Amino acid sequence: MRKILVLFAHPKYEQSDVNHALLEPISHLENIEIRDLYELYPDFNIDIQKEQELLFQHEIIIWHHPIYWYSCPPLLKQWIDLVLEYGWAYGPGGVFLKNKYVMNVVTSGGSKDIYSPEGRNRYTIEEFLRPFEATAYLCLMRYLPPFHVGGTHRISPEELEGKAQVYRDLILTLRDAERIDFPYIQKT
Repeated sequence: MRKILVLFAHPKYEQSDVNHALLEPISHLENIEIRDLYELYPDFNIDIQKEQELLFQHEIIIWHHPIYWYSCPPLLKQWIDLVLEYGWAYGPGGVFLKNKYVMNVVTSGGSKDIYSPEGRNRYTIEEFLRPFEATAYLCLMRYLPPFHVGGTHRISPEELEGKAQVYRDLILTLRDAERIDFPYIQKT
């Protein structure tokens, strides 16, 4: 059974029914640790050593966040900038994340249609998440396809319940499957 670390970053979590619905079904699962970065570090003073120790202890890392201006909220960006240090996560001696799996779980007000070449945002969610993929590549991690819940301002309770179940099932598969057969990118 793999250990999964969910790094959750939402500056207005108390106002996000969608993220509550996604996190609640996985919050009590064995070997799943959820860290609410905005709760832990409201002053943005990140405990780098603690975060690196947690990364080292888990096989799968999930960056769970809303799409903010086509990226992640600022605290998650700062977390990446500080925790994934040169010589630890990448570069000479930077092998502590090698072969760990990582993925984005994202929510957006815009629907999948809006995040398309023909849509208002002109690019897909996957294209907006390329910097995360590149970060994983640099750190010798295996980047899994993102999980996206779009149209959050108009999602029906039934659709949200379904998305939450799919997310829970994905987490259980990542935790329990003998092999992870999802497509991924890995630097060799």
